[in-house]
Amino acid sequence: MLIIDHVLVTDGFLRARFVCDLPRCKGDCCVKGDAGAPLEPSEIGMLEDQLLQIRPYMRPEGLRVVDEQGVFDYDIAGNFVTPLVDGRECAFVGFHDNGVSYCTIEKAWAEGKCTFQKPVSCHLYPVRLSEKDGFIHIHYHQWSICVPAVRKGNYQATPLYVFLRDALTRRFGAEWYARLDAAIRNMEDAGTS
Repeated sequence: MLIIDHVLVTDGFLRARFVCDLPRCKGDCCVKGDAGAPLEPSEIGMLEDQLLQIRPYMRPEGLRVVDEQGVFDYDIAGNFVTPLVDGRECAFVGFHDNGVSYCTIEKAWAEGKCTFQKPVSCHLYPVRLSEKDGFIHIHYHQWSICVPAVRKGNYQATPLYVFLRDALTRRFGAEWYARLDAAIRNMEDAGTS
């Protein structure tokens, strides 16, 4: 375990190897589960402000849900999440012809139509964050749909923290990520990871 500033990095995260393998998993993290993607309170305002730019990328089913419910819902614990279509996929999911899902928010962002990339929880997946005792805890969420990503990560010898460099930098900053990288390298050099 590492502690960098107010962030506690768990051993499972430190040991994990991971590279998304969309052709195999089909982006099912956007489709399966019991709730939508966690949202920061500030992200709700960003989604509301940029919904007009995102709408052209959305499916009719997602538009119906957002028009009826708004851009957020609550999970069983009362936390903000993206709304779901009929209790299944995220309202903001789209599907390629080959069945692989994609984020319509991110597609609008990639095409320069909006400035909000996507919820940071989606960018960080398979990591989940929780707060306890004044620390943000980084947890590696292991899910059977991500087995292809674990295999690919092991084959390519890509640590999860390297795969998530952009997402971790977005959430915690470049200086924090550089300190994480240095701490992990020091642990590896010392043979303690």
